[in-house]
Amino acid sequence: MQFSRSSGTLLHPTSLPGPYGVGDLGREAYRFVDFLHASRQKLWQVLPLNPTGYGDSPFQCFSAVAGNPLLLGLDELMKRGVLHYEDLGNVPTFPDDRVDFGRVIAWKFPVLRKAARNFFDVAKPEQRKEFTDFCDNNAHWLDDFALFMALKEAHQQIAWTRWPGEVAQRRPEALARWRERLAPQIETNKYWQFEFFREWQALRTYAHERGVHIIGDIPIYVAHDSADVWANPQFFLLDADGNAQKVSGVPPDYFSATGQLWGNPIYNWPLLKETGYRWWVDRFRAALTLYDIVRIDHFRGFEAYWEVPGGEKTAINGRWVKGPGAELFRVLQSEIGELPIIAENLGVITPEVEAIRHEFGFPGMAILQFAFGNDPQGPSFRPHNYPREIVAYTGTHDNDTTLGWWNSTGSSDSIRTLDDVAKEHAFARAYLNFQDEPVNWVLSRAVLASVANTAVVPMQDLLGLGNEARMNLPGTSSGNWRWRMLPGVLTLKLSAKLQELNALYDR
Repeated sequence: MQFSRSSGTLLHPTSLPGPYGVGDLGREAYRFVDFLHASRQKLWQVLPLNPTGYGDSPFQCFSAVAGNPLLLGLDELMKRGVLHYEDLGNVPTFPDDRVDFGRVIAWKFPVLRKAARNFFDVAKPEQRKEFTDFCDNNAHWLDDFALFMALKEAHQQIAWTRWPGEVAQRRPEALARWRERLAPQIETNKYWQFEFFREWQALRTYAHERGVHIIGDIPIYVAHDSADVWANPQFFLLDADGNAQKVSGVPPDYFSATGQLWGNPIYNWPLLKETGYRWWVDRFRAALTLYDIVRIDHFRGFEAYWEVPGGEKTAINGRWVKGPGAELFRVLQSEIGELPIIAENLGVITPEVEAIRHEFGFPGMAILQFAFGNDPQGPSFRPHNYPREIVAYTGTHDNDTTLGWWNSTGSSDSIRTLDDVAKEHAFARAYLNFQDEPVNWVLSRAVLASVANTAVVPMQDLLGLGNEARMNLPGTSSGNWRWRMLPGVLTLKLSAKLQELNALYDR
């Protein structure tokens, strides 16, 4: 797909400011769209919007289709009359600069349950019909997801593999009993999804009206403890008890000398092929109802993936296994049509991976932070080597902020040595021809000025924030995904600077 020349900002909705402990789809999201529009930014890139599980990671979710109820805007629910201010009780004093997920979850979900009860108590006939229609139209995923989440609540949130065998193995008579027993919780979960999709589509429409389109994210893998795996165990390499026989990861890389052990179950690709990849077709259709463009995380895994035996402690003892390759995307294209995909082609990238990308015209990615060190892809990440069909970033959610990267000694966040960092800095200064200018703006200007059709800068880099604002450190399981933007930082001065650069470089 051909992408027009444009620029955008990477900011996950949880990082928006607001009084309720976590960013949501309410008024601050609309203000952010207004900021993008005023700044001549045409793209808003988000991370997966699905309900988060272990470690609060949007890449380890309870569903690959459902929305995260934590993103529901309480002010929006009050506008709709399903919440009243007194339903909020005493709103805790949450930190402004980070999400304390434990405290937010403990406070917000009881409030959301009140909203669900209020809706079912007072909804007008036309509102009930909207809800029923939503449930009917999405039953192919919603029924399993709503039951899965109700069962998790009934079993103190433990993984589904530790549930009683009759429900873990989905015996029909057991599922029928639990559906009856958990009917109120199931309806509540469905209501939250109804409201999530309503709020998100209203926000997306508002963005479209202001010339802003949404880049979303499809992680190649799904979490083991998810409705996807529980409801479709045949599509994953599991043993008789539901445990993963083979798990995902990547070999040693820039971030870790022992690789990254993600732990997601590996797909049963032969069986998926027999079904015409229907599960994947449905997943892409669902994503394209949420987003205008999708970034495929770990695109290279479709050509060949790093498979690690279940139970390993690191990713070292893995092996490369061939994936479905171009065949999957030919099926997707025949079923869906033109595919608005950005291929995350970072890491160990082979000619075979690039051949798939080029066959379908998927733009790849270039990360400017990786351009000046020892990364094997470094030369291709230097702007003079960019093709036009690429998405250029200063960094992504997995990188440190540009200021944090510049001030890092290397050892705590990568496999770089002090000598590596010194050489990297010297090369970056020479290449970008700067001395004391703010490094975040030096790199931002470089990607905006480049020939890349698409340039995306994380919000942290536009604000000039350091390591304290890093979103994720790969290979770590705690302390990530918490950063929040402070109120009032989207100034007219910042907007004017962005607008000037976008006009200067025809974006």
